[in-house]
Amino acid sequence: MRTLITNIGELTTNAPVPEHVAAGDDLCGTLHDAAVLIDGDRIAWVGPAADAPDAEETIDAEGRAVIPGFVDSHSHLVFGGDRAAEFEARMQGQKYAAGGIRSTVAATRAATDDELRIRLRGFLDEMLAQGTTTVEIKSGYGLDVATEERLVRLAAEVTPEVTFLGAHVVPAEYADRGDDYVALVTGEMLDACAPHAKWIDVFCETGAFTVPQSRRVLEAGIARGLQPRVHASQLGPGEGVQLAVELGAASIDHGTYLTDDDVTALAGSETVLTLLPGVEFSTRQPYPDARRLIDAGVTVAIACDTNPGSSFTSSMPFCIAVAVRDMRMTVAEAIHAATAGGAAALRRTDIGRIAPGLRADVVLLKSPSRVHLAYRPGVPLVDAVWKDGVRAV
Repeated sequence: MRTLITNIGELTTNAPVPEHVAAGDDLCGTLHDAAVLIDGDRIAWVGPAADAPDAEETIDAEGRAVIPGFVDSHSHLVFGGDRAAEFEARMQGQKYAAGGIRSTVAATRAATDDELRIRLRGFLDEMLAQGTTTVEIKSGYGLDVATEERLVRLAAEVTPEVTFLGAHVVPAEYADRGDDYVALVTGEMLDACAPHAKWIDVFCETGAFTVPQSRRVLEAGIARGLQPRVHASQLGPGEGVQLAVELGAASIDHGTYLTDDDVTALAGSETVLTLLPGVEFSTRQPYPDARRLIDAGVTVAIACDTNPGSSFTSSMPFCIAVAVRDMRMTVAEAIHAATAGGAAALRRTDIGRIAPGLRADVVLLKSPSRVHLAYRPGVPLVDAVWKDGVRAV
């Protein structure tokens, strides 16, 4: 069935604007008084509402804004337990550290597949209701062969963007034996998890894995056909960014503490810097300066990093508002980073934009402009969502 969304007051396409439209330097490829035709799971036509073709179903946007579905390129949605007490302690002054992950590991190992599956689908429903149509999901809360395999297998039931993150932290049973744990990750655990995963990731950070250990993990994954991405520079400066660029990682995530050399390396590469505003909000760490990155030519994405420890939000609109207020991004830059930027971080060319031939992932807002996503933080502004051409909200 063909569905026409017409009378769109402001359409964010993230696509090049036709030459006959005076758009200037519009990052979002904005069209006004526009329409979008959905045919099956694809966008079939985009243009002025006055020129719209006929369709079996017509949706009147009533002058409101339409944007591409959000692409959340960093999440940890398969886990058990809760760390509200840890959050409360941080709000009272306790410093965030990577070691808190181990408490989630214990709860996740104890949970059944069905318990994890139900919770996972609940998080996905939350995200979809807030406009997220594509999500990447990492493992990392099992840290043994059997549980890591469960996590990537469950994630693969709901998304093709599955990341094996066995190298999240060193589990308690391998305390002071990090190299032995890396051997497990790059051997038996990788063998079990690679069939369910597309990506390989590592937490290259003080308190997690050293640069040599991280290299071993990433190179083992690459040898098995997985594509690399890296957690780094969250807790302090380090060599993780340089390693990620060297190995052609799709993204380096966090980037809270970046040196000038890191920024230069990123700007000269195809590696995306994925900013995670919810983490700084939840941990009270300093916010990265996105203005510095964008002005240097770095490709930037925004993701929620939904996880029970450092960023327990599933709301991309919230992360956009924080990025605009505290990371010095314009609204257009933040929307672009949460859509086209996320697609770049996943090396996808079929999502993150609204253009003929691409997947029909479309969000109708309750507001006349995308600016309201930052202007009205905390307000539910998503009115309707089409995922793969099917209305899901």
